[in-house]
Amino acid sequence: MQASNRQITSPQARGRELARQGRSLWQEIGTVQGAAAELMSRFRDLPAIQAFRYAAGLSQEQAATRYNEVTDHQTSLGSTTINAWESWARSRGIGSPPPFSSLLILALAYGRGPLGIGEERLAPSDLIADVYERLPPEDQIALKLYTAHQRESQAAPLASAPPSQQTGETVASGQTPALIGPDFDLIVPTVEYGNPQIHPFTLPNPQPGQLLDLPWEVFGHGIERLGRQIKNLGRRLEADICFGINEAGLVMATFLSSAQFGRCPIGYLKCVKSRDGITLDDASSYPAAPEMPTIVVCDFEVKHADVVGFIARDLRTRYPRASLYFAVFGAMTKDTDLKVDSFDDLTGAKIMRAADFEAVFIAATMSPPGIEPPLELR
Repeated sequence: MQASNRQITSPQARGRELARQGRSLWQEIGTVQGAAAELMSRFRDLPAIQAFRYAAGLSQEQAATRYNEVTDHQTSLGSTTINAWESWARSRGIGSPPPFSSLLILALAYGRGPLGIGEERLAPSDLIADVYERLPPEDQIALKLYTAHQRESQAAPLASAPPSQQTGETVASGQTPALIGPDFDLIVPTVEYGNPQIHPFTLPNPQPGQLLDLPWEVFGHGIERLGRQIKNLGRRLEADICFGINEAGLVMATFLSSAQFGRCPIGYLKCVKSRDGITLDDASSYPAAPEMPTIVVCDFEVKHADVVGFIARDLRTRYPRASLYFAVFGAMTKDTDLKVDSFDDLTGAKIMRAADFEAVFIAATMSPPGIEPPLELR
């Protein structure tokens, strides 16, 4: 039997194995962020703060040492404190939450990677994204303000980007792709005690009245944005099936299933529109699911047509008592201002509310007549 399949009988042995896997994933993927995401997809019981430690290849004692190194040994943190923070993230009623200041230091410490010399910039909020709502209110506010400040700081240099980066040409890795407008905060329907605030971006159309063609880097940026919103829901979202509506939605579902949901089964919903309404083609695929499944539905855009309502009714018929979540790339706005003040300023707001989703995730806002995915995926 291979080592990865052995029954690990003690927390210490499991910790050593996960740290080994974290180092291996870091070498394979190249980032602590990516390694942590893969660990969480493999081990559903692993909280984010612990996954990042393992992605940095550290034991609790080594993590405490790294923490003190980051502060130039002005602190004397011990492994028991690291354990208390991770215990709190794993289960209610035990351990203690990490304060905002310690999350900043941990992000720097884990960003150094297994070799201790890396300079990866990790977001402190990512370390507790799955348990964010359990932080004290003061730390929640501090994290929000810090994250907003970081986004503004990163966006400032892009405001003066050369014209070549504002007309659709490919931009260097790590920069915001061309065609993407300003970000903004939006309150959306979400689960009880969940985080209702998402951070979509705008898609200004330089040629009003024509479809806005999206290059691959913008499409990928939107899927990454949806993944971050899902991660910051306030609790871990574990999907049993990830459905894609038509081909563009199927691409979204494939990436999100792999990156966020531990490669859960992928469903396909091929919609056929006619004068009489909407039907589903026989090519649609419905994976098997447990009772009362959690289902994430992915669609490329929401306009006026009640496609998502039709889909929600169909899925609830096929999967009784299912919990449905909705992830959409582009949501059309009622007015020309893409930075809407309210969810109800979106054209499809009533449609999405009527579908009674557990939570809604939106990557971007757009203006009429809409957006076109790469390779004209339908």
